[in-house]
Amino acid sequence: MTPKNLGRYEIAALVGEGGMGRVYRALDPMIGRTVAIKTLNVDLEPAQFEEFKQRFFREARTAGRLQHPNVVTIYDVGEQGGVAFIAMEYVEGKTLREVLDAGAPLKVDTACRIACDVAAGLAAAHRQSIIHRDVKPANIMVGAGGAVKLMDFGIARLPEGMRTRTGLVLGSPTYIAPEQIVGHPADGRYDQFSLGVVLYEMLTGTVPFRGNGVGELLFNMLSYIHAPPSLHNPRVPAVFERIFARALAKHPDDRYPSVDELAHDLREWRTLPRPTAEELAEYRKAPRRTLERRAARR
Repeated sequence: MTPKNLGRYEIAALVGEGGMGRVYRALDPMIGRTVAIKTLNVDLEPAQFEEFKQRFFREARTAGRLQHPNVVTIYDVGEQGGVAFIAMEYVEGKTLREVLDAGAPLKVDTACRIACDVAAGLAAAHRQSIIHRDVKPANIMVGAGGAVKLMDFGIARLPEGMRTRTGLVLGSPTYIAPEQIVGHPADGRYDQFSLGVVLYEMLTGTVPFRGNGVGELLFNMLSYIHAPPSLHNPRVPAVFERIFARALAKHPDDRYPSVDELAHDLREWRTLPRPTAEELAEYRKAPRRTLERRAARR
């Protein structure tokens, strides 16, 4: 049942629903502004939910410091009747997930523009030591006028080891970086890997790593190199093999030093030298090095 109000916000319509809660279009009557309201709804034990709620508020406040054209702005956080919520900028448009589900792979220039805009938002966050950790098409808004905005900077992540009553850890394993699988700490290169997966999907219509179940998927992400993007879409220029060899490297030290440098290559892809046959063969070999599992017990 859709509530009439959450805090001072007047609910107009339900616009989305997922494992973490619901998203509503609402009106802030104090200033007459349309906002998006995201609620927190996960099936946890009471003590775990209280811990999760406090983390939800803490991370919302942290993300609220971000002011960037490619980041959805957070306005407010609150709680009513046991429902925690955040009020954020309302973007008229579609998620990148909806765009990709609607048809063929995107044109190279379109995919690069979207990825560069996301990279700009991530770079602004990384300069404030904020790591997104959940870059995926469902968290990228493509506005009606073409504006690209990244949502959900770590908001409503389950603390490490916390599981729902059904035994599931919520998340998007298709887009996570190898660091998370083996328990290493994350930095900006974590988000770069996830953005690389999103870019690969935009260009090819599929993700670089798949599996029959989460276990096989994660094993494949750690152990195997991605297929050349031209195998899925012959229109993808060969230079993108060089870009993906870095952005999707298993070890963070083998990736671009920052998302800014990845974005530079995406903007200038036409001027980058075409890989030689020897370089292409090298890119398609088994990973040069991978990550060791963290010694400490998780």
